[in-house]
Amino acid sequence: MNNNNNRVIIIGSGPAGLTAAIYAARGGLEPVVISGNEPGGQLMLTTDVENFPGFPDAIGGPDLMQNMRKQAERFGTKFIDAAVGSVDFLSRPFKINVGETVHTAEAVIIATGSSAMWLGLESESRLKGKGVSACGTCDGFFFKGKDVVVVGGGDVAIEEALFLSKLTNSVKVIHRRDELRAARIMQQRAFNNKKISFVWNSVIDEILGENKVKGIRIRNVHTNALSIIMCDAVFVAIGHKPNTDFFRGKLELDNKGYVKKYDENNTNIDGIFVAGDVYDYTYRQAVTAAGSGCKAAIDVIKYLEGNEEKE
Repeated sequence: MNNNNNRVIIIGSGPAGLTAAIYAARGGLEPVVISGNEPGGQLMLTTDVENFPGFPDAIGGPDLMQNMRKQAERFGTKFIDAAVGSVDFLSRPFKINVGETVHTAEAVIIATGSSAMWLGLESESRLKGKGVSACGTCDGFFFKGKDVVVVGGGDVAIEEALFLSKLTNSVKVIHRRDELRAARIMQQRAFNNKKISFVWNSVIDEILGENKVKGIRIRNVHTNALSIIMCDAVFVAIGHKPNTDFFRGKLELDNKGYVKKYDENNTNIDGIFVAGDVYDYTYRQAVTAAGSGCKAAIDVIKYLEGNEEKE
């Protein structure tokens, strides 16, 4: 097995990982970024990003991530376009296995993000970015004055519905049960909102439209009866899953599987830091992920400098 020793390895290449790389590279650490299965993260599924500062005319999600990567490379970041197989955080230097190669590092930044949970329909995959979205805050503005649908019944779904009601003409919440799981106060706000209506005991059977969303076909879970609802967008809000499977038993995770954060960007292991949506399930924005990537890199620089002073 090959062995490559590094000062810092960043696992993940979304806004958090790439911003961490820019700061770590400018700090002289020559970081290595392991891109993962989804290089660029969730922004690769976003057609236009209008809320990232500095782009008054919007920028495509893939373009933004490509620019960030080029910026990181310009300062000396090396990229490994592969996925991590396993990690060993018990011994030092830390070991990260990628294929047949073992990469070692004095410090690690975990920025593997989270993935939206989807319905699993072919039409959903085909229409992602064309009216199908997993983020109302990101994409709601494109459907100002339109009729939209939100799928789900938890806190995230009702938050999305309330947010979208400020922009759109109407919001229909499709839920497979006959009651919501969201917090009582949020339920009350939604029930009192004249723009929000509910379709109970129903699931989406198909999303209609060729090049953009035109409507949905829903199925009643009790009667199997099918019906069609015309709409301009479908916001899937059935939850996110943190990309932490290979950290189980290696690092402290919370009961939802997100990395536990201590103080600023520290984990329970000295020298392992965390950034972005892999711990943050509250904001989940590119700009907040980038901000936490910046902080994690600065923390790593201080950590490594502190270790050198002790030696």
